[in-house]
Amino acid sequence: MRRSVLFMISSLLFGCTNLSKKNNLTLAGLQQPVEVYRDSAGVNHIFAKNEHDLFFSQGYCAAKDRLFQFEMWRRQALGTTAEIFGEHELKRDIGTRLFKFRGDLKKEFNHYHPHGEEIIHSFTDGINAYIKETEKDSALLPFEFKLLKIRPGRWTPELVISRHQGLLGNIIEEVRLGRAVAKLGSTKVKELSVFEPGDPNIDLDRKIKKELLFDSVITLYEAYRKPFRFRPENLLTAKAKDAKNFERLALEDETNYQTMMNSEKQNIGSNNWVVSGKLSASGFPLLANDPHRGIAVPSLRYMVHLNAPGWNVVGGGEPTIPGISIGHNDDGAWGLTIFAIDGEDLLVYPLNPKNKSQYQYNGQWEDMHTINDTIKVKGSSDVYVALKYTRHGPVTLVDEKNNVAYAVRCAWLEPGGAPYMASLRMDQAKNFDEFRNACSYSHIPGENMIWADKKGDIGYQAVGIAPIRKKSSGLVPVPGDGSYDWDGYLPISDLPHEFNPEKGFWATANQNLVTEKYEHTDAIGKMWADPFRGNRINEVLSSGKKFTGQDMMRLQFDYLSTPARTLVPLLKNLKSQDPKAEEMRQKLLSWDFILDKNSIEASVYVAWEKRMTALLISKAVPADGKKLIPTIPLSKIMNWITTSGSVFGNSTQVRDKFLISTWEESISALEKKLGTDLTHWQYGQAANHHVLIKHPFSNAVDDSTRKKIDVGPLPRSGYGATVGVTSNSDNQQSGASFRMVVDVGDWEKAMFTNTPGQSGNPESPFYKNLFEGWANDQHFRVYFKKENVSKTAKETLVLNPK
Repeated sequence: MRRSVLFMISSLLFGCTNLSKKNNLTLAGLQQPVEVYRDSAGVNHIFAKNEHDLFFSQGYCAAKDRLFQFEMWRRQALGTTAEIFGEHELKRDIGTRLFKFRGDLKKEFNHYHPHGEEIIHSFTDGINAYIKETEKDSALLPFEFKLLKIRPGRWTPELVISRHQGLLGNIIEEVRLGRAVAKLGSTKVKELSVFEPGDPNIDLDRKIKKELLFDSVITLYEAYRKPFRFRPENLLTAKAKDAKNFERLALEDETNYQTMMNSEKQNIGSNNWVVSGKLSASGFPLLANDPHRGIAVPSLRYMVHLNAPGWNVVGGGEPTIPGISIGHNDDGAWGLTIFAIDGEDLLVYPLNPKNKSQYQYNGQWEDMHTINDTIKVKGSSDVYVALKYTRHGPVTLVDEKNNVAYAVRCAWLEPGGAPYMASLRMDQAKNFDEFRNACSYSHIPGENMIWADKKGDIGYQAVGIAPIRKKSSGLVPVPGDGSYDWDGYLPISDLPHEFNPEKGFWATANQNLVTEKYEHTDAIGKMWADPFRGNRINEVLSSGKKFTGQDMMRLQFDYLSTPARTLVPLLKNLKSQDPKAEEMRQKLLSWDFILDKNSIEASVYVAWEKRMTALLISKAVPADGKKLIPTIPLSKIMNWITTSGSVFGNSTQVRDKFLISTWEESISALEKKLGTDLTHWQYGQAANHHVLIKHPFSNAVDDSTRKKIDVGPLPRSGYGATVGVTSNSDNQQSGASFRMVVDVGDWEKAMFTNTPGQSGNPESPFYKNLFEGWANDQHFRVYFKKENVSKTAKETLVLNPK
């Protein structure tokens, strides 16, 4: 089945200047006038006459669009959520303060750019300029502030470099694996997992008391990192009155979150690829990127165009971070996906029986460093906390009864660990050498960075702060007595990289691209996404055709299931005794393996794949390990099925019986879910695969408010293993909100997606204006030349210095 990609290009793109609404505003803090053109998608194009005003205006515009998102980021970064939400959030605040970066801020700021300190100060000054406007006129405050009866706080530069929202490391997975090894043994855990490259050691050191790992050893870390959940009692008005319904919705959200973090961990990630001019119709390189994160309102991604002397860059990033993380400038374009680097370890220390504030290191007792802090708690007295640290990092538990302590060593607490901030250097790169140099400052998260430029060069560089582990795999907790210390960090230039690859393209999709021959495997992670997305992208790019930008957009929305292409033929010689199951089996054998939202076969296949997966996990994982190993990678499941492996007693007959019985069970389950009429079994629908983006307040507010702030539902194609990732849950939890496709030969044809909109204010026309186009696989164009930007602007704002 061939699908056409529809391009959402507003008529305003070719409109006249008299369609643009023009406003003037005077702001203290600016040095010269700034022009801000807002296009039909809601993207601000900021034209400033100097660097200070550029980033001041970026902060101002972003805060104006996403003020409540800024406020929640500010409170989470400071550890002041309990101040407005009560004791329920106390552990989050303790964890936040425990894991706060406490290094030299000047050194930290200037790591990200030679003018980093000035840029970050300008950015926060711009944020505060808008907050000052709301202090004069409370009507400017979005509804969330009114429901919570709070006001936004002023920003300080240190908030910009907070690590609390970043993709940091594997510590939660490390503890889970350590517990699984303690319970089941390393051999069984390896049977149920995929670790690569090589065969890493996951045995627990004998010095670790296995049974103690099941205590709450990282509770403060988990509280620091967990999603924020609003409750009806947090709100002053419009609160939900049905307590049971709130609990039901909250449980549903938590279940979906756990599914995303567990069963979909092998699929969450991103896609990017770059194609050389010799494989493109235009003769210039093509670059495509779609980073995958949780689908949310407001979106994690925020788009902007920044233009000033020395700066001309457009693309997407996070609203609270200056600059552009993914985009293009005058000379080149770049994108990112996650590369597995493990920057965290849980360390276990013996305590001095005579002094529980001392831990053992290299045979000596060392004092923990203590920082005393005070946390304000709504409805309660202030809470005084003692934050403890070993030489390695924050202490998450002191178990005085068993004389043991636990600390997390975090590479991201080194200078330069703020997520995506080094993109400021990338924004000004003119060629691949300059881009690689900029990449050398990019510590968090570990990423696959790709590049394409007007000179015709393409390239790839893995980035991230990568601890070198000579003795451990980093997959399970280790003693903190010095025997497992890191041997420094690998220079980023020594991570995998490519320049003008011979095959004419390079693609990454979070899969393992590192062979066992790579000499620095002791500095990279061992857990990667399943290879399905990456294999499909490489399959398409290897076709030998001359690609266009439209081809790249189609590939971003490719919903062919390569697992289905392997598994469906196994049904060919099997027959069901159930008439409806047999009818659908025959239909599936002529299916094109595309998980289109209108396909009935897609519904049946996905139900079957899920049923097989669930039963094989239940069968393979011992009863006492089910909570520790809640999922098994689909690639492992498929290997068992295609080889009639040990889970089937190495019997093809047993395997085939399993295939047909799960097939029949899936048909029966779909009848209960979607009804008995097969014509109503379309894959994409509210009762099956769809997207409903829930506002953070959704569960806590009344029905009428919920309808105003939630976005959707709309049907979706794809699932967790397709290039177009839409997650494995019925309601899409993760995937690409932001996408970019560029032909470097013509920046005016750069195409993007974002969802649901640029604004976080439900009263704004830009709150959900992008949602329908995004859900229907439509890109929109973002112009680069000022003449095109100004001519097609929907709004024009001139910011004048006071």
